[in-house]
Amino acid sequence: MRVLVTGGAGLVGSHTAEYYAKKGDEVIVLDNLMRSQLFGYDKKSVEYNWNYLAKYDNIKRIKGDVRNEKDVLKAIGDGVDVVIHTAGQPGVPLSVRIPREDFSINAFGTLNVLECLRKKSKNAVFIYCSTNKVYGENVDKIPLIEKEERYIYDGVEGISEKIPIDHTGHTPYGVSKYVGDIYTQEYAHIYGMKTAVFRMSCIFGTRQFGFEDQGWVAWFIIAALFSKPITIYGNGKQVRDLLYVTDLIEAYDKFIESDLRHAVFNIGGGPENTTSLLEFLDFLEAETGKRSKITFSDWRPSDQKVYISDISKVKKALNWEPKVTPKEGMKKLISWVKENKALF
Repeated sequence: MRVLVTGGAGLVGSHTAEYYAKKGDEVIVLDNLMRSQLFGYDKKSVEYNWNYLAKYDNIKRIKGDVRNEKDVLKAIGDGVDVVIHTAGQPGVPLSVRIPREDFSINAFGTLNVLECLRKKSKNAVFIYCSTNKVYGENVDKIPLIEKEERYIYDGVEGISEKIPIDHTGHTPYGVSKYVGDIYTQEYAHIYGMKTAVFRMSCIFGTRQFGFEDQGWVAWFIIAALFSKPITIYGNGKQVRDLLYVTDLIEAYDKFIESDLRHAVFNIGGGPENTTSLLEFLDFLEAETGKRSKITFSDWRPSDQKVYISDISKVKKALNWEPKVTPKEGMKKLISWVKENKALF
């Protein structure tokens, strides 16, 4: 099988590339390596993953941009069997500061990859990495109960794919990702391509470079280990469901191997794998013996107080479920950060 992974130097992309390389497939990785630049980070980040993937002889790395037709066509070459589109501008606050760039990468970039694929390899499978942010503030219409260290939903366990997406605030990030989400669906409906949309909750894992604006699990771990201060926007009781990256990729693979022609899935750790920010800080202190200096600030625009994925649809359709618990995954990430101090 010939697999193209866009954004292949990122967290999800690099693990996806490695997964298929280990299976013996031919893998092409396309990445413009601009993550550090986007977030104003003065050290290299995804370049580490880029170099890490070089050890696999069956991974071909192409430095290029998903917005550039020539780059995408070069990556597709004579044809591919699968495209896993992980490339994107992933920062919510950053999207507010640079909405034009955010749209260019997330919306136009996705359309460009879809159209290039339709022209060169229409029968290929296309998987789009979407986000829970497409639901915007509609999630906050669900009643909450406030506990000592977390909020919980009142009356539901998680967010299903049936929750409305329009008539609400999203942030530019939520909008741009939803544009790609809709285009992915449309290319299945109008052109008959096999596509899947995975609306992801909080994905984490080793080789993740977290910043304050994006990748909070990794950022909290990095901050704790290197005595950096943490700002919590809100009261820290906000809750997310956590999914370890390898479990996510297994779901991708199960869709690829399935008879489904098109699907939209909410995916994350689900109700059994959740944490609040305050609970996460307690875990970190117990695990590392360290606690960062914490300050609190105002809630960010459209920041969902609770987001927990209802994963019943993806579990049933793909015979899939999370295997790595949040604690197991966090211990792996802590160990990786400790082993790679020079990167931080």
